[in-house]
Amino acid sequence: MREFKDLSQPYSSAVASQTKPSLPSPEDKPFHPKEKVRSIFISDVHLGTKDCKASELNDFLKHYSCQNLFLVGDIFDGWKMRTGIYWKNSFNRVIRRLLKLSKQGINVYYITGNHDEFLRKYANNRFENIKIVNRYTHLTADNKKLLVIHGDQFESVTHCSKFWKFVGDFGYDILMSLNRWHNFGRNRLGFGNWSLSAYLKKNNKTARNYISNYEKAVAYGAGRQDYDGVVCGHIHHAALKEIDGVHYYNTGDWVESCTAISESFNGEMKLHHWLSEPGHHMRMEKKKRRKQAHKKAARTQKQQEEA
Repeated sequence: MREFKDLSQPYSSAVASQTKPSLPSPEDKPFHPKEKVRSIFISDVHLGTKDCKASELNDFLKHYSCQNLFLVGDIFDGWKMRTGIYWKNSFNRVIRRLLKLSKQGINVYYITGNHDEFLRKYANNRFENIKIVNRYTHLTADNKKLLVIHGDQFESVTHCSKFWKFVGDFGYDILMSLNRWHNFGRNRLGFGNWSLSAYLKKNNKTARNYISNYEKAVAYGAGRQDYDGVVCGHIHHAALKEIDGVHYYNTGDWVESCTAISESFNGEMKLHHWLSEPGHHMRMEKKKRRKQAHKKAARTQKQQEEA
């Protein structure tokens, strides 16, 4: 890297009063050691949509260090991109972080989903250091054989009414749009976010039956293939349970719940609800204040330059 000598000279008090204010960097923050785990599983990020919680995901990935990172489908939302591109800088930061992790020697596996099915034809290839696969067999630290798959493949054997299929496709977009405006009002009043979709999944009998049938179908399919367990996503409903002797792990999503699953170095699986993790809100609030301070200093500098 090219080095430059410091040629600055002491300024007089009159000149110093006109010097440009220093701009605080949004990334200027104290170092916090990362929590080390063996593997991390995330899915259903849906980059390219208005409800994607990319900033929260980036914060999560900065907090943990792992050997294996599994992107369990629907990281991009190719369906939405067909009708128009919605893109934010926070989406770019997530992509850069994933590429950075892959170049640091972390094993990154991209398991394709139905919303990013355009990648399925590139299965068993690599993008940079990221391996693209349609499914993967993962051996845990305690020798459990897990099927890692997005999970849309099991919809054909899940009994579901035509009405709920409609809600699951078109209706879900309407719910998320209504929820976005609802939370906008709640945040203006000082309240936290609330998920209408999560409420319906919990309190609607049809939704509960669909989720239960889906979980049983996925667990049964994994067991029939001699797997000890399965890691999937797809239905945006995080879970960590055992069904008929098969371990069922659903990573949830980064649209509503901001959840992920990690594997410790002794093979223990843990479900993370990142929005409820200790210190998360404090870190995000500090980050918000740093950005506001940076913008304020930039405006002050611009005003001084124009004066």
